[in-house]
Amino acid sequence: MSSRPAESDKIRRLTKPVQEVLRRRLQVDSRFAGNLLGEAIGCLLRNEVVVAQLLLRDLTNGTVGFASLARETGILEKSLMRMLSAKGNPQASNLFLIIDALQRLNGLRLQVRAV
Repeated sequence: MSSRPAESDKIRRLTKPVQEVLRRRLQVDSRFAGNLLGEAIGCLLRNEVVVAQLLLRDLTNGTVGFASLARETGILEKSLMRMLSAKGNPQASNLFLIIDALQRLNGLRLQVRAV
């Protein structure tokens, strides 16, 4: 039984937290960042609001950070963090401010097409 903790410690040392991997990828791959933002908007269109909020949070954490987003949007940093949490309830106008700011801060430009 004593080998169990040793095995789990070894696994923890060999693996990286998903958030760390995501943050690193977002910092070096602007196309990935654009795809993540596009997926967040797709989630909003499918009424998967909480998923969209969490994707926007991950994008913010992995790229510009909440302090920069707060300066760009004029929304308090703590309010942004609450809005983009699983329990957040942002107004649509705030979501559009956030999406617009994330595009500008990350040098992204999304386009909408009917298919």
